[in-house]
Amino acid sequence: MERRKFIKKASVTGLSLVTMSSSLISKANSNKVKKGLLPNKISIKPLVIATWRTPLAVNTAAALLEKGSSALDAVEQGCRIEEADIKNQSVGKGGLPDRDGNVTLDACIMDDKGNYGSVLGVKNIKHVISVARKVMEDTPHVMLVGDGAEQFAVTKGFKRENLLTEASKKAWEEWKVKSEYKPIINIENHDTIGMLAIDKKGNISGACTTSGLAYKMAGRVGDSPIIGGGLFVDNEIGGAAATGLGEEVLKTVGSFLIVELMRQGKSPQEACEEAIARIVSKPNSNYKNFQVGYIAVNKQGETGAYSIHEWFSYNLYQKKENKNIKSDFYNKD
Repeated sequence: MERRKFIKKASVTGLSLVTMSSSLISKANSNKVKKGLLPNKISIKPLVIATWRTPLAVNTAAALLEKGSSALDAVEQGCRIEEADIKNQSVGKGGLPDRDGNVTLDACIMDDKGNYGSVLGVKNIKHVISVARKVMEDTPHVMLVGDGAEQFAVTKGFKRENLLTEASKKAWEEWKVKSEYKPIINIENHDTIGMLAIDKKGNISGACTTSGLAYKMAGRVGDSPIIGGGLFVDNEIGGAAATGLGEEVLKTVGSFLIVELMRQGKSPQEACEEAIARIVSKPNSNYKNFQVGYIAVNKQGETGAYSIHEWFSYNLYQKKENKNIKSDFYNKD
């Protein structure tokens, strides 16, 4: 009898434990949903978002997505549009040079599997975003620099060309008269195209390409080609990209921070605002004299953007419409 009572009691206790465990698991899963860690059924795709006024680049990426291309192909081809536009003096050919008159380009790309490739300080090669993809896909490395990156590009069929246009050369020669260096908000800080895309399968990729700050010191590299700085993508959560004064973005690992904040349950907009707050709230922050802007997207297709100062904008392709949108900003004094 005692044995039967023990077995019966154990069975009831076990059932209670199972019920309790199920309840705890259910509650844990519920919390995960609340925190945004589990995929939401609502998803807006395809989607493209890119820094600044870049309608042609975004249209190029969007057209590929509508045809079923991957987000990776879309962001690469979209960024190539800006790299080839010599009127854009902050990206690719025609970019403003460093203090010595050399145009050096930086770029990085990240796919939905967490793979990453980048190139830094590259001369004589226009489409560095494509070189960054080759680094990601065709080498055991994630980053190539300077002459090594240029040599690698040539082995992959990229052609050397003079990146300094007459317009950029003239601007540099005029700058040399005084040789004063003070980044002008939304002009010299307008130094990047960062692009994020969601394809029809719901996968996210991102890319970032730049000629860096005008008249920078030779050898200077900002945030754009650095994973977690100028760009970060986690296909389970979302992605983010940065523009502006790269030194300040790097100090807070801004794009990685935004994705991690979204992982904790913040919306893309809330995450961008918090990332800007981390910059402006630093002790003795000189934020009134420089610009930083962020864009972000989560797995559900919600987007966000925020900057320190006014006039940062971004292009968004969503529901078959491509719009340029002015970002909200922090410094409203």
